[in-house]
Amino acid sequence: MTVTIPENGFRARLACGTVAFAMALGIGVVASPVAQAAQKSDSEPPVLHVSAGSNGVLSPGLSTTASVTVQNDADTSLSSGRVTVSINRTPLAGADAVGSWLDSGEVAGEFDVIAEDSTEPVDAGSSSTTSIGISQDLLATLTPGVYPVRAALSGTDGASGEDVSTTSVLVISADPHPPVTVFVPITATPADGAALLGSDELTELTAADGDLTAQLDGVSGTSAVLAIDPAIVAAIRVLGSAAPTTAVEWLTRLENLPNERFALQFGDADATTQAQADLPALLTPTTLAPFLDPANFASAPPASALPTPTGTPSPAATDGPMLPDDAALTTIEGAAEGILWPRADVTADDLAAFRTYLAGTATTILPSTALDGATTGHVLAGAEDVLVTDAAASDALSEAAGESDADARAQSLAAANAYLFLAGQTTSTPLAVGLDRDENRTADALREVVTTTDSPGVDLTSLRSTPAAPASVDGEIDDDRGASLQLLLSEEQTLGQFSTILDDPQVLLSPERIRIMRTIAAGLSSTRFDEALGDHRQATRDTLASVDIPQSSTIQLLSANADLPFGVRNDLPWPVNVVLTVLPSDPRLEVESVTRATIPAGTTTRVKVPVSARVGSGELDLRLSLTSPTGVPLGQSQTVRVSVRAEWEGIGLAIFGSLIVILIVLGVVRTLRRRRKGEDVETADASSADAASVDAAAVRAPSTEVEPTAVDVPSDPTDPAEPADPAKDPQ
Repeated sequence: MTVTIPENGFRARLACGTVAFAMALGIGVVASPVAQAAQKSDSEPPVLHVSAGSNGVLSPGLSTTASVTVQNDADTSLSSGRVTVSINRTPLAGADAVGSWLDSGEVAGEFDVIAEDSTEPVDAGSSSTTSIGISQDLLATLTPGVYPVRAALSGTDGASGEDVSTTSVLVISADPHPPVTVFVPITATPADGAALLGSDELTELTAADGDLTAQLDGVSGTSAVLAIDPAIVAAIRVLGSAAPTTAVEWLTRLENLPNERFALQFGDADATTQAQADLPALLTPTTLAPFLDPANFASAPPASALPTPTGTPSPAATDGPMLPDDAALTTIEGAAEGILWPRADVTADDLAAFRTYLAGTATTILPSTALDGATTGHVLAGAEDVLVTDAAASDALSEAAGESDADARAQSLAAANAYLFLAGQTTSTPLAVGLDRDENRTADALREVVTTTDSPGVDLTSLRSTPAAPASVDGEIDDDRGASLQLLLSEEQTLGQFSTILDDPQVLLSPERIRIMRTIAAGLSSTRFDEALGDHRQATRDTLASVDIPQSSTIQLLSANADLPFGVRNDLPWPVNVVLTVLPSDPRLEVESVTRATIPAGTTTRVKVPVSARVGSGELDLRLSLTSPTGVPLGQSQTVRVSVRAEWEGIGLAIFGSLIVILIVLGVVRTLRRRRKGEDVETADASSADAASVDAAAVRAPSTEVEPTAVDVPSDPTDPAEPADPAKDPQ
């Protein structure tokens, strides 16, 4: 048989075989130009970072060094190239011009090359830094100001085949900025929507390489002002003696730091959102008592050991442990009072509400974008006290603090120094910057940001004591977040009614309030807020649906009186008290309409309800509903079909009785037969025994014969059978 292979098919098979053979021998197959182009276009272009001077600052008339870092994020190595650094000798006019230049890379004026050099090849996923000296002659004509700087890379086999460039600034100034106060938030969010940090999380966060440890390492030895979330210290204190050792040491270290500090709202809840929701007071946790385990706290001392003032009777001794109250759990030692750091878009009405919330002593920290103009420092917005942070510098510093790479961090620090220099040109009062809420900063990045910016001796007290300049608020009401908070609080009320199924409703309501406060946290962006809102509302729906009556199939009732079992599901981690109501659709079935039951945690338990049928046969419905002991509906009502076959009980009893009678009769007959058979056996055995005994006697008797002995017996004279003896006859 002859097989014909098409020419194209043969060539395809030949090509495949050749490639496979080459791969087997380890011979490289050269890709086509098209494939090379496709591979090249899929690669990531290199990224440049440039900075000159000390984090972008240079004193007039000095030489400096430009540091250019080539970062290769592609999967292939990058060949050597040539980098040039240029400067525009026209200074930027203000903060807006700086921001525009850094974002767009476009600015008026010409650029002069002040440094250039060759770069080394860069392996895939790595970086290479080139330092280029800049002589003072090239910078001698620059007067104090902020100048655009550009770095460009050319001559490499980069993905695009085009030059890659980046932007930066150089600040020429003997004194880059006036005194600055740096606000550093210290926050930590529990995982998986928990209310408080757990023991395992605290162990991880307060370890030597933990995020909370890094935050303290970053501010230690600086004059940064700490804004601390009291939920962190509460999470440690509620554990009592069970708190991780590292967490206790972290808290002790925090309390011993000399830095000024103030408390954020619990869970970093946003005061602006609460004011725009028209709340009469700031939200607080309902109670932290459900998080306390009495086993982790020492017992109260005897009454005699308690010190009392002279003449005051000793308090009565208590047998239980001494549990701390909410104030003791959340207090931050040495914290300044009356300070709020809310979200930026506030209104004058919001500031007035803040003063009401804090009993007339509110000082609010806001970015400069929330006020008219670029005012920074201490201002008076109407009658409200405000500390204003430079928004542009704060953003640049926050970006630098979140950057683990030192070269990229230097570029962000240069931008921050430029903004602070320009802000200092308009005021001689102390400035303020506030870092974003960021829980994952490295200690090195945070420390460099703070030490580069802050000024020793300038802190919260000195900033607040500076005479306040007049200003006006330029915020707009964010109806979305305020309305969302009102919705959350409305659902909290629903949960409050639902919680009446619990022995202690606070085990549910206390975590719920804390989760609401975390949902409106000031550090959440719009996107993250929407996600948190959706997650929280879904969690509320899941909780409300966690106790209900599962659907049931048709029930066969085969007796006139019985207990029908109905399942009740409880997915909560606590036992619940419920009331099961059962109503029949037909009065011919009597039902115990109300049954109270306690359902263990995480189970589906059957609740038995007594019923009595007035009919022998039929079908009807039972309507089941579940409520709390106070009458709050739980879940959806269910309808169960009941098929009554009560006559089957009589039939079954008759059959069962007949079977019993038959079995009894059979038992009696069998017993009698066994008894009769036993008697016959006994009789036969007796006869056999008698015969055996006769035979045995015969065997035992002697065989001698006994001769008869004559005995004279007087005869009867009247007996005619016997003849008379004449010899004896007397006659």
